[in-house]
Amino acid sequence: MYTLPSGHQTVKRFVPCSLPAAALAVALLLAACGEAPAPAAPPGPAAPVLQGRQLRFAPGHPQLAQLGIVAAAPGKSVAVDLPARVVWNEERTQRMYPAFAGRVVRIAADVGQPVKPGTVLAQLASPDFGVAQADTAKALIDSRYAQKTLLRQRELFEAGIIARKDLDQAEADAARSGAEIQRAEARTRLYGGTAGTVNQNLSLVSGISGIVVERNLTPGQELRPDQAGPGVPPLFVVSDPTSLWVQIDARESEAGTMRVGAVFQLMVPALPGQKFEGHVTAASDFIDPGTRTIKIRGLVPNPERKLKAEMLATARIERTLGSGVVVPAQAVLLNGAVHSIMVEVQPGVFEPREVALGYQGPREVVVTQGLEAGERVVSENVLLLFRQYRLARENGGNEAAAPAASKAASANGKASAP
Repeated sequence: MYTLPSGHQTVKRFVPCSLPAAALAVALLLAACGEAPAPAAPPGPAAPVLQGRQLRFAPGHPQLAQLGIVAAAPGKSVAVDLPARVVWNEERTQRMYPAFAGRVVRIAADVGQPVKPGTVLAQLASPDFGVAQADTAKALIDSRYAQKTLLRQRELFEAGIIARKDLDQAEADAARSGAEIQRAEARTRLYGGTAGTVNQNLSLVSGISGIVVERNLTPGQELRPDQAGPGVPPLFVVSDPTSLWVQIDARESEAGTMRVGAVFQLMVPALPGQKFEGHVTAASDFIDPGTRTIKIRGLVPNPERKLKAEMLATARIERTLGSGVVVPAQAVLLNGAVHSIMVEVQPGVFEPREVALGYQGPREVVVTQGLEAGERVVSENVLLLFRQYRLARENGGNEAAAPAASKAASANGKASAP
């Protein structure tokens, strides 16, 4: 009871107190402030067990779904992939350079235009070619004069007016003039001119049937004969795109496979799912010291003109093998000088095995010892499986025993903390 000073109303207040109720309230408050017990962690999959040399997984273990398994195939042949490049067939390609100095006055053909032998692609005004035409006309006149002189000298000789040596001289002059006219006319015809005409018009004429695949001249352009050679683009390129060459870079180990006449399949990334068959037409006799490859040339028909020059491609050839079995290259693990694979002896049971290799390609290898045809080998995540095998061996057969015990102890400690 509390008492206030005189003159004020006195207020009396009674506060009941119960000791059992207070104790209950304190207990509830302490319970609310305490930590709740941690829920138990769900049990993980059973760790694989090592028995002898075999690593055993429990049936349905989730790791088994991550392992790629393939069967070793009999080693009859193996596919070999080699880098390649599509180029023009040089036996059906013509590159044109200026034979005389001149100026372009007319362009008669463009890229994509079909042409035949004799088709005029462009015309040049060339004084130098005019000189060649004049030489031809002069040679023709000299030849006619020499023939007339020969006839007159022969008549005089038969009449006994001139000596034999004069007739011989006339015959020699006629023969020389005849040879000169043949040379001059052949040169003029080679560049599209005609005998007896001097017009300085030099025609660039196609010599083969095909398609104009390149043009590197413009109207009014000045040309010179020295504008030719390596690094200088030709004025025109005419080629037959229905037949193409393939330049293949073969490894040293494929020298015996890529022989003349060997058939290969050509695959181009730009045309997925399509294959083009070709055959080897020539093989180099030396190895490039920089790339350590052999230059191989192949021929590929291209009737639908799907392939284009300078396309990057892959040439696949079947290499015939002797004894042994074929497995993916990624299934083999190299440790020092020892090659090993992981064999599935039964579902969920794996065993490491040392093997000897024969042919080793980028995609497939040939196992000559240590594996039989039909045996199943791990081809995906094999490195992880070997690591798990090693840890299981170091931990006495169960690689996950120690980590599991540590997690259990940690969980018990948290549950007992206040």
